[in-house]
Amino acid sequence: MNNIAITANTSWYIYNFRKNTIVELINRGINVHVISPFDDYTDKLRVLGCRVHDIKIDGRGMNPVTDTLTCLSFFRLFLKIKPQTILNFTPKNNIYSSLAAAPLNIPVINNIAGLGHAFICDGFLNKIVRALYKISQRKAEYIFFQNEEDMAVFRKHNIGTAAIKKRIPGSGADLTRFAFTPVQKQKTIKFLLSARMLKEKGVYLFADAARHFKQKYGNKVDFSLLGFCEAQHPSGVNIDEISTWVDEGIINYLGVTDKVESVLKDVHCVVLPSFYREGVPRSLLEAGAMGKPIITTDNVGCRETVVDGFNGYLCEPGCLSSLIEAIEKIIDATEHELAQLGKNSRMHIASHFDEAIVINKYLSSISQVTKHRSKLLIHP
Repeated sequence: MNNIAITANTSWYIYNFRKNTIVELINRGINVHVISPFDDYTDKLRVLGCRVHDIKIDGRGMNPVTDTLTCLSFFRLFLKIKPQTILNFTPKNNIYSSLAAAPLNIPVINNIAGLGHAFICDGFLNKIVRALYKISQRKAEYIFFQNEEDMAVFRKHNIGTAAIKKRIPGSGADLTRFAFTPVQKQKTIKFLLSARMLKEKGVYLFADAARHFKQKYGNKVDFSLLGFCEAQHPSGVNIDEISTWVDEGIINYLGVTDKVESVLKDVHCVVLPSFYREGVPRSLLEAGAMGKPIITTDNVGCRETVVDGFNGYLCEPGCLSSLIEAIEKIIDATEHELAQLGKNSRMHIASHFDEAIVINKYLSSISQVTKHRSKLLIHP
């Protein structure tokens, strides 16, 4: 095998979530072509040894002309690169890259990292998205899912019936980079929400819980937000709102960082009160790998990361009182109990979500695709 194409809707995503997969492929002598919109991480991908190709993708838009042009761009790039296999990540890439690859008979391996609104609501646009998934996944060789619920949805809607469906542990956690850092109870208990600043990620709930506990405990507790503000997103939390919370003294906003481990090392508990249809949140995997107790919702994707009472606590999606109850348990925990939750978190992530598991499944699937295609060429 000479060429493999990896596609996503941002270079940021590929560098931060698939870097080690790329490194392993390159170390095996494979030419890796990354197809994604150029951004601040494009040069970092070049440094890894990738060949990078720019493409325009409107991640949230539903303009049929724009999306058709994206599909045609994929087709032209595949004609030029001639990849033996294509690995797709993020929703529009799973759809339009797969459609472009089909007439060229190039095998694709798709990753479904959460289904978002498309399979929850029943509006006209949602039906179009479901139809596009159904058409585009017909010739996929493998479809990887990050949780059982999403895989069940595809089976229910008869999507990708010819593909081999497998569950993988999210994008995995790099256990070397996110090394175990024991939790030590201090005068101030620090809570962190690390995610895109979206309503569905539970940002408003987190702020309301922070207000409750700051009024109750003052400087005994600390609540911080880390992640992108997306002003153009319909569910985006406005930076002005976050600034209001900061001025109120209930929230610290840490912005964004490529060194999230440097933030996590000083945190006692990571909180994600998401009611979004997640894959498996990377932020929770990284927190657990570093030995941090986790509070998250009993919701698709999120619940995969927590054994309630073992390495953290599950709360009800969208329920402030349930979130407050879970946070109170961390505040009331003894130093020994907090340390044990942290040790259990590392154990749970290392056992079930090691990034090496994900990389090996991709390598195995690529090998299987190659063998299958070789047999077809020998025995048409």
